[in-house]
Amino acid sequence: MKKLVSLTAAFALSAGLLAGCSGTASEPGSEDRVVNVCSWGEYIDESLIGEFEEQTGIRVNYQTVPSNEELYSILSMGGANYDVIVPSDYMISQLIEEDMLAELNYDNIPNFSKIDDRFKNLAYDPENKYTVPYAWGTLGIIYNTSKVDGEITSWDAMFDTQYADQVLMINNSRDALGIALLDLGYSVNTDSEEELQAAYQRLADAKEAGVYQAFVMDEVFDKMEAGEAAIATYYAGDYLSMLENNPDLAYVVPEEGSNWFVDAMCVLKDAENKDEAEEWINFMCSTEASLKNMDYIWYASPNTEALEQYPAYYEELYGEPLDQELYEIMAAPQEVLDRCEVYLVRPAETRALYNDLWTQLSI
Repeated sequence: MKKLVSLTAAFALSAGLLAGCSGTASEPGSEDRVVNVCSWGEYIDESLIGEFEEQTGIRVNYQTVPSNEELYSILSMGGANYDVIVPSDYMISQLIEEDMLAELNYDNIPNFSKIDDRFKNLAYDPENKYTVPYAWGTLGIIYNTSKVDGEITSWDAMFDTQYADQVLMINNSRDALGIALLDLGYSVNTDSEEELQAAYQRLADAKEAGVYQAFVMDEVFDKMEAGEAAIATYYAGDYLSMLENNPDLAYVVPEEGSNWFVDAMCVLKDAENKDEAEEWINFMCSTEASLKNMDYIWYASPNTEALEQYPAYYEELYGEPLDQELYEIMAAPQEVLDRCEVYLVRPAETRALYNDLWTQLSI
């Protein structure tokens, strides 16, 4: 949350991470232990990397990708040496389906017992063989109250010509088409070609009408914080990070519903450092690391103790109570989740249609 790190410390840490990113797994005969982690941008308190290295002697190569789809593309091409990845629920299902993940040895991950039962045995890993949940949250609309008249409550705003050249659409197919499906009253898990074509047309018409200033992923931070756009769609935790730099921003889960997601830590089947990977996972789902990470990234932890303790942790850390409204954006209450859907992996034909429609939209 309050990311007040000195510039010197931040630079030193960044330099270390960049050096680590260029590294590879240990050379044969080397005594060095290493774990190669790939996650999302702005998705970890980087001081935890140093803590893990100090506690375990394991060097961390930490890298990022902007989307599930790009992660999948990298993995499919076989050009990565990742050990731990942190994909979202629907992508996990696909990776399991394609036999790309290793079964975990939970004897090496005792902190799995701290994960709340709500986040176990989910559809993407019903037997808890492959994953340990990392963080969860919602997708919603972020808007600048100084640039928009009144409250936004509907996905309609993402297609409204009155906001021409002021809207940032998310740059991945599952979320963007999902938003259009929800706005049309359809499920985000539909396999109907007619409904998906209608969702594509909703996006294409808005693009043609000049509604979209850009399709973005992490570029959304700079644009919304600087007031360069009026409306965007992105994730709740990232909104709370942006809010620190622009207090005019607001967030809403639209009335039509949205996606609520779980990102989870997995080990690739061909990982060269599986023991080290499981040590990393166990460390990251400890209560201490979960509390510190929640405070930095503004995403809710699936660790039961961390969820319960966070308001008191925040007050002790900052000397003031945690704003309940902000906490419920980070850790959405059940009544919000009840009107949201989890993305489920779709059949191969539907995935191919998504790819075709997204390619058409990008031309």
